[in-house]
Amino acid sequence: MKKTFLIIFLIINSLAFAQKYENLALTPPMGWNSWNTFKSDISEQLIKDVADAFIRDGYKDAGYEYIIIDDCWALRERDENGNLAPDPEKFPNGMKALADYIHSKGLKFGIYGDAGRKTCAGYPGSWGYEEQDARLLASWGVDYLKYDWCSTMGRDPKEAYKTMSDAIYAAERPMVLGICEWGTAAPWEWGKEFGHLWRISGDIAPCFECIVDHGSYKDWGVMKIVYMREGIRKYSGPDGWNDFDMMEVGNGMAVEEDRSHFSLWCMFSTALIMGNDIRSAAPETIEILTNKDAIAINQDPLGIQAFKYTDVDSTEVWVKSLENEEWAVCFLNRKSEPASLEFDWGEHQIQDPDFDYAVDFSKNKFKLYNIWAGERDGNTKKPLKARIAGHGVIMFRLEK
Repeated sequence: MKKTFLIIFLIINSLAFAQKYENLALTPPMGWNSWNTFKSDISEQLIKDVADAFIRDGYKDAGYEYIIIDDCWALRERDENGNLAPDPEKFPNGMKALADYIHSKGLKFGIYGDAGRKTCAGYPGSWGYEEQDARLLASWGVDYLKYDWCSTMGRDPKEAYKTMSDAIYAAERPMVLGICEWGTAAPWEWGKEFGHLWRISGDIAPCFECIVDHGSYKDWGVMKIVYMREGIRKYSGPDGWNDFDMMEVGNGMAVEEDRSHFSLWCMFSTALIMGNDIRSAAPETIEILTNKDAIAINQDPLGIQAFKYTDVDSTEVWVKSLENEEWAVCFLNRKSEPASLEFDWGEHQIQDPDFDYAVDFSKNKFKLYNIWAGERDGNTKKPLKARIAGHGVIMFRLEK
């Protein structure tokens, strides 16, 4: 009888707890994904060219490491052995050779999968093939799996992502698991047990405020995603991140909007996954995406997601705790016209609503480092007076 109870306990215990490779994302992942710009128009040569651009234009040096192939890389059907098979016209040398090329650059290789019967573009999903697919991806040298949520037909998301997490663990190759469930089942409440980041929204759109309505689904502008969820920042932190989706920097917004988009993603400690054509990026786009001072705020070891502290007329004040008792503060002008800002630091005592961090600027003096100007800009003993471009930002690191 005792043996029977022990067996039952072990079965229940195995169902309750996922096996996950820990410590793969102690800071938010940084990389590039093919979907925003290329959709199905992907190829082996494109991915190699992107890897080359990582080195040539300083992205690797800035901290970006993952090159992720999104949907549409496979054939429409599994092969005779039930395996996923790369499209030979798009990837003539197969995924192992491509992964080897990426690894030879000191970078990491990511790929797309789906928890349903079919991917969002109609290619084979992994439902019922999780262990087989995880072993295959491991044999190719995959380091990151973006795992989507199309064609799941009522499947329980916790069960689905646990199953793939366990399969990856059993395949004995560490992979970051990106939960792309769109936030419908509150993955911030359970995602850290199974994966390393979780999408909080549907797909992003290359616009500051818009909604792109496709009928059965919507794409969301930058600020729509920023305000889509409330009360979730407390769930995000080292090895488990709220994912605000891939970036649209360089995909058609104004430069000031791109800079604001990137600043907010850095403040939010979300994954910095580029979504533009980095092979031909404009100099101002490269400058934004490789700003090491902004990236350092995103990669701060505390991993605290910023919160909106207050509004000063049309200007939002976003605040983020950093290690060594420092802070990051981002002033965002929501208006399309320039705005004047006056902010008297000494009048503000800030208490983080979710974490035990606080600062009283009337008692504590900080030096101001202007992230986008790249220079020190006074201190908090003097009121800040500034002019902010429409949809623009001023972003500071407050140093002791």
